[in-house]
Amino acid sequence: MKRVRQVTQVRPVPKKTSSTEAGVRLQKLISEAGVASRRAAEQLIVDGRVMVNGKAVRELGTRADPATDDIRVDGRRLPRPERRYLLMYKPRGYVSTRSDPEQRPTVIELLERARIRGYFYPVGRLDYDSDGLLILTNDGSFAERLMHPRYGLDRTYEARVRGVPDAKTLDRLRKGIPLDGERTQPADVNIVHVKEGQSTPQAIVEVVLREGRNRQVRRMFEAVGHPVLRLTRVRIGSIGIGILKPGEIRDLAPREIASLVKTKDARPKTKARAR
Repeated sequence: MKRVRQVTQVRPVPKKTSSTEAGVRLQKLISEAGVASRRAAEQLIVDGRVMVNGKAVRELGTRADPATDDIRVDGRRLPRPERRYLLMYKPRGYVSTRSDPEQRPTVIELLERARIRGYFYPVGRLDYDSDGLLILTNDGSFAERLMHPRYGLDRTYEARVRGVPDAKTLDRLRKGIPLDGERTQPADVNIVHVKEGQSTPQAIVEVVLREGRNRQVRRMFEAVGHPVLRLTRVRIGSIGIGILKPGEIRDLAPREIASLVKTKDARPKTKARAR
């Protein structure tokens, strides 16, 4: 059956969560797999009839990752979930993690409100104060490839910064800024628009990164004296925002998934020594 790509917009109303553990409760996984009801699944666990990675589990509340863990009931393996690849326009005011120790709203809560069931995790980060594109999936291998530095997947941002960086500053940003004792990788940095008419002019700057350090764009501009006022991730690889609005989610098309995994190894090739 053909999957509908566009999901009804989810209004970004903050919601608290108390879970800080990884994975999904076993009784929920068993119930969603159609093996037993939630209550019957709890009894299966207590009776020692459920095994995770070869070990019997008897404690209710035990969690597992259905994408990576071997979960069995009476020796029969629980069906692995269908691989799914989601594109979200993350609103500001959400953390891109499955849970948050500060009890801030998470992108997983947006999935729940959209009635998207299953164990998904974000591919990479997009900080609390930023908005824009974020991929979520239940395919660990896919996520690992997209996040691995060797493939240098382009991530394009639009940053509204205080002041207008001059040519010398733009060159510094392109060549790399020292952060935590290590220089950032070369980036594409270009001014798109300058907003005049204020006490301090502001510039809209497009930044293309091929690595993903924590709050990297904000820290780079802070280092050159042009703090970021607003940051949006507008593109991942060749995939843009399109018609998505903040809080909306859709499935990636097969051609989009293929374009992401076809990214070539970006590491410089070294010549073999002559013998």
